[in-house]
Parts: sequence; structure tokens; C-alpha cells
Amino acid sequence: MHKLIETYKIWQEFLPNFPKSSKYTLGEKIDRLFVEVLEFIFAATYLQSIKKFDCVNKASIKLDLLKFFLRIAWETKALNNKKYILISEKLDEIGKMLGGWIRLIKEKLPPETEERR
Repeated sequence: MHKLIETYKIWQEFLPNFPKSSKYTLGEKIDRLFVEVLEFIFAATYLQSIKKFDCVNKASIKLDLLKFFLRIAWETKALNNKKYILISEKLDEIGKMLGGWIRLIKEKLPPETEERR
């Protein structure tokens, strides 16, 4: 969660300089996805087994959407190369951490939830 918060702080530095034509559409969408990923990760820390798995999995999906919309922002020149690379590298690292968390949760799930694996 700490890495995601730090990455969100970086995003918050970039958002005010986002082009006006995209600030309230694409910029807002990216911002909302950051917050949703944070919410899912925070909630997952309080949940047990299968509910935790579902929550972390949703966080992972939202993170992938976040990366997708950041790529669109870069392709439309709303983000320059340096900013895009900085955030993308951090989000890739967070994605790997979420993947590891998902694998760990799967290992701890009872056998009757085998269909989830």
C-alpha cells in the first residue's frame, strides 16, 4: 500500500499540469482508478481468505485499467515520456506485488475453493 500511496502522490503532482482538454475526463478517470485500487487494497487487509482473494483480485484488475488509461494519456501526449515511464515503472512493481499477494492467498484457500485457482 505504501508504494501505491507514494505513486499516487507523484500522480497528484502531474494532474494539475494535465491538458485542460483531458483533465476532467482522462485525468479524472485515472485519479478515480488510483483511489479505487487504494480502497480495495485497504479493505483486503481486513478481510479473511476468499473475500480477501476477491478484493485483491479486483485491485489487480483496477490496476490494469489504471495502466491502460495512463498509456492512453501518454499516447495522446497528455503525459510526457518521463512522467509516463516514472509512473508506469512504479505501477508495474505494484502489480507484481499484487500478483504475489494473490498467489499467497490462493495457497491458503481451503481445498473446496479449488475452482478459484
